Amino acid sequence: MRIVIPGGTGQVGTILDRALTAAGHEVTILTRRPAREREVGWDGRTPGPWAEVIDGSDVVINLAGRSVSCRYTPTSLQAMMDSRVHSTEAVGEAIAAAARPPRVWLQMSTATIYAHRFDAPNDEAAGVLGGAEPGVPAYWAYSVRIAENWERAQERAATPATRRVALRAAMVMSPDRGGVFDVLLWLARLGLGGPVAGGAQYVSWIHEHDFVRAVEFLIDRDDMAGPVNIAAPDPLPQRAFMRALRAACGMPVGLPATAWMAELGALALRSDTELLLKSRRVVPGRLLDAGFAFDHTRWADAAAELAARRLRRPGWRARP
Repeated sequence: MRIVIPGGTGQVGTILDRALTAAGHEVTILTRRPAREREVGWDGRTPGPWAEVIDGSDVVINLAGRSVSCRYTPTSLQAMMDSRVHSTEAVGEAIAAAARPPRVWLQMSTATIYAHRFDAPNDEAAGVLGGAEPGVPAYWAYSVRIAENWERAQERAATPATRRVALRAAMVMSPDRGGVFDVLLWLARLGLGGPVAGGAQYVSWIHEHDFVRAVEFLIDRDDMAGPVNIAAPDPLPQRAFMRALRAACGMPVGLPATAWMAELGALALRSDTELLLKSRRVVPGRLLDAGFAFDHTRWADAAAELAARRLRRPGWRARP
């Protein structure tokens, strides 16, 4: 297949590019800074010559958007919104104008769209969307609004010949350097992998292998459209999540952190505490109902496999 991945140079794009290319597909990356032969430049906002690679392709997987690994200032949040919505609109315009549009458009979204909650898991049918939860920072609602506008931009695209799927993805775990797993492993190895603010908040995750398999599954399933949760079926509280990660890397202890200590740590890492404190209890209802079988369902097993691969690689002692 001919597959186009706008925004394909980040962690998730690297995972997909690697797997899909190895499977024999012809993969083209749209990026602001093309460096390889099969990378094409675009600005992520407006139609241009880059649209030619979409015309005649089989699949588009749009991952474009500013990284969430930053301080959530008003400027950063607006940049997240603009980069996601404008890039999605641009991809939609390119598909709409194509003489031979792709048969499927997979659009990245996020599990952050769901409410911060502890009482029940969120699936696509009965999940509660966030934005109105009491007792959480006001800017968390803006993160939900980003996700909603992101998905709405795809929904509004005039692409009747192309099936559209919104990937409400949890954290994708891979041993690649600088990815979310690498950062968490680094913290655990330093003895900092204890519960944060009590550790009751749920962590949703998916192993890189299952993420790729879910994408391939959705490409093949012509009956699947709309939002789909891309997450392992067993989210778990942060305290248990980090306990399993410590066991995977041989660290017996993990210092606990209060919310204000987490804020100091996030500031040092140029990140934000929403990524640590929001309870994302997301389950893959539609994938399971459609018969998708996960290879990695238990976090303890997935963490052990990922840690073994990461620790074998050169440079694992260095800060991500």
